[in-house]
Amino acid sequence: MKSKYEQFDRARLKLKPLSERVHDLRTDWWLRLEDAAPTFEHPDLATVAGKLIEAKKRGAARILMLGAHVLKTGVNRYVIDLIERGVLTHVALNGAGMIHDYELARIGATTESVARYIRTGEFGLWNETGLLNDWTRDAGEEGLGETVGRRIEESGYQWKELSILAAAYRKSVPATVHVGLGYDIIHEHPNCDGAALGAASYRDFLIYAKTVERLEGGAMLCFGSAVMGPEVYLKALSMARNVALQEGREIKHFATAVFDLVPIGGDVHHELPKSDAGYYFRPHKTILVRTVADGGESYYVCGDHRATMPALWRAVGERL
Repeated sequence: MKSKYEQFDRARLKLKPLSERVHDLRTDWWLRLEDAAPTFEHPDLATVAGKLIEAKKRGAARILMLGAHVLKTGVNRYVIDLIERGVLTHVALNGAGMIHDYELARIGATTESVARYIRTGEFGLWNETGLLNDWTRDAGEEGLGETVGRRIEESGYQWKELSILAAAYRKSVPATVHVGLGYDIIHEHPNCDGAALGAASYRDFLIYAKTVERLEGGAMLCFGSAVMGPEVYLKALSMARNVALQEGREIKHFATAVFDLVPIGGDVHHELPKSDAGYYFRPHKTILVRTVADGGESYYVCGDHRATMPALWRAVGERL
């Protein structure tokens, strides 16, 4: 049945080339492994690094979930090195993370000022970024992260060595992209196919859930994702535990860690009362408390991702 409501006609939109956009971030912001990253120390860093190495020895899952802002802090090379050294078995991004990864690989720049471009209705409406919609529509049976990673890896883009998705594809490590329709700038574009986008991202969710089936004895880290990370993880863990119970297995003994900018009041291993606004910070109650209550361990590291990711990378390197 046809909707009784009128829809926005995307054919009326005017798109501009990325060459006309003022970019807030360029490649000189992205740290190299040999650069001196901001100093950061935390008593749990060594423990979290050790949990990753122990999980690697067991052959259990080592998952890294990333919010888009983490990429904007310039730490791509550290994530890529962890992929290439076999420390990570899965990387998960949100839709904005995929866009930054692609733009950076293609033009060596990313990020636009919302305040500048929303005034003129230009925000997000850049021709080249919309190519991601074409790639998604042609994904076939591939997942969204796999498709974009393969396309970047096969491209001649000058800065593709900074692409996390390309590195994951190259090393056959699942990199999944978990989108919310209407969240990302490519959803504004006339060539966006919501059905194709939903199908490809849902395949990624099932790929992610398959990785979670191997989380017993493993580790799951969430960097800077307040909604996508905890919510996708929560549903996938429920699915994996449902099957494990039927098969006489457990997925209870694993480590989780949240790296974020938000200070958590009180004991991070216990939920805050609903009267406290902090109760609604999902990484706390979901990742640090509820899902590890039956035998797992959890850790919270509060700090700037430009400092915490290199610090974790160093701690892992010392134990490899």
